[in-house]
Amino acid sequence: MRIVVGNTEEIPSGERKIIDVSGRSIGVFNVDGHYYAVRDLCPHHGAPLCRGRVVGTVLASEPTEYVYDSQRKVLRCPWHGFEFDLETGLSPCDPRNLRVKVYKVTIQDDEIVIDV
Repeated sequence: MRIVVGNTEEIPSGERKIIDVSGRSIGVFNVDGHYYAVRDLCPHHGAPLCRGRVVGTVLASEPTEYVYDSQRKVLRCPWHGFEFDLETGLSPCDPRNLRVKVYKVTIQDDEIVIDV
């Protein structure tokens, strides 16, 4: 099912719009002109995930070394800080077992469309 979320002007860069699709809450994010859609439900304890902050992430590196990547964006849960990659929905800390549903987003004639 394809859902028109709205016009690209409705979600400025750095903002989000949370919509309801058949009882399912989905957050649509504009991150520097790139659009992402994520299920608004943290798999850890059911928090409203899409009310969390979009931030960069720490990359795998040497022990005791921390490399921050501001370009790779993750959504951080507002309750317990669990993070999920906006593109893949995978958790950087446990990608095999912890993920959130993401949806394909396309732009058609300035309209934001997600595939649900």
